[in-house]
Order: sequence, then structure tokens, then C-alpha cells
Amino acid sequence: MNITNSPSVAAAVSSASNGTPGTVGNAASLLVLRKAMDVQESGAAALLAALPQPPALATEGSLGRNLNTYA
Repeated sequence: MNITNSPSVAAAVSSASNGTPGTVGNAASLLVLRKAMDVQESGAAALLAALPQPPALATEGSLGRNLNTYA
């Protein structure tokens, strides 16, 4: 998953990489970056959870036991 398309993540990465290590601004930038990544993670998890489950294969009969295709 490419999270750099998010403007908030791109801004946080840019700010964190341009700051002086050990400063309050750098720590704040890293905190914003972590929060943005957490939001991206929860959004991706929600999208994956929303996917429908594929239908189960047939257990008896001659159709649907070897090849499971659905539209």
C-alpha cells in the first residue's frame, strides 16, 4: 500500500525529514506522521473487512466442486 499519496502523510514526512533531530518540532512532526499512518491503517483495515466473503464450494453433486467461479 502506498501511503505517500495522502497529503497529510507527505507533509509530515517532509517536515520530519527537514527538521533538526531532537527538537520539539521534529518530535511533533513524527507524532503527526504516526497518527496519519494509524489513520491509513484503520482505513485499510475497514476496507478489507468490508469485502464480501466468496461463496463456499459445493460439497455434493457434480457441479461446483472443482472450479469455483462467480460474478
